[in-house]
Amino acid sequence: MKRYLLLLAACLLVIVGCHRQKQSGTFQYTDDYGTSVSVPQSPQRIVSMSPAVTEIIFALGAEDLLVGRTDFCSYPPQVSEIESMGGISNLNIEKILSVNPDLVISGSMIPQKSVQHLANMGVPMVCVIEKNSFDSLYSNIQKIGQLVNHSLAADSLVTLLQQRMASLDTLPLPYRPSVYYLVGFGAGGNFTAGGDTFINDIITMAGGENIASDVKGWNYSLEALMEKDPDFVIVRREDSALFSQTKPYNQLSAVKKHHVIGIESGTIDLQVPRNIDCILTLRKIFSER
Repeated sequence: MKRYLLLLAACLLVIVGCHRQKQSGTFQYTDDYGTSVSVPQSPQRIVSMSPAVTEIIFALGAEDLLVGRTDFCSYPPQVSEIESMGGISNLNIEKILSVNPDLVISGSMIPQKSVQHLANMGVPMVCVIEKNSFDSLYSNIQKIGQLVNHSLAADSLVTLLQQRMASLDTLPLPYRPSVYYLVGFGAGGNFTAGGDTFINDIITMAGGENIASDVKGWNYSLEALMEKDPDFVIVRREDSALFSQTKPYNQLSAVKKHHVIGIESGTIDLQVPRNIDCILTLRKIFSER
């Protein structure tokens, strides 16, 4: 009988051990920089170092896994309940290590020294970066879904977003207005989204023509802006009043006709599900004016 009990106990230990191994299993993941990282199959403590990644994790219903985020992760509002690990260029590495993460997901703005420091400390870290095409939103959602073990939720979210995009056909446009997306303006220079950006895709899908589609990157000349004189200017809501009052921008037709569209930060400058809301909103505005 004693021998039987010892055998039974040994079997139970094997079963428990297998269960723990399955729960703590890992897989090799190649991130957007081509780095192969061993990540947990079911992470329980995630630090997000990207506002876009954080927003997507919430959209997947996986926010309970988050134990850290950056100062710039501000959507949805309840993200404020998650402890901040600092900014993007000045991350508090010690604080990140103190929350004992089993996975860190970053974007494209994280300094390489921070990435290397975390890697040296044995913390699995992968990068999911924003790409130049709008369709990359869907693949990024699926990548993050895989990383946080919410692949089914990611597939459902992508399907929902694609269905919403299909509704654009119900909002026909009489013409395609010329559009300028404002990133920065003033003495420091003029910055917009060139033709090789996902923001250019958003403007096009909303029914507009980006006046900067013929340039690459983010720099744009004041002379070109004034000469092309767009029908609409898209700007962050908090910057719209100052832009409209500043010379020589106040001489633009879009300003005089009250066609300066102030939009919520994050809806167009991050590659997130809210991009769909931005496209539908812009399409509606373009169709009504």
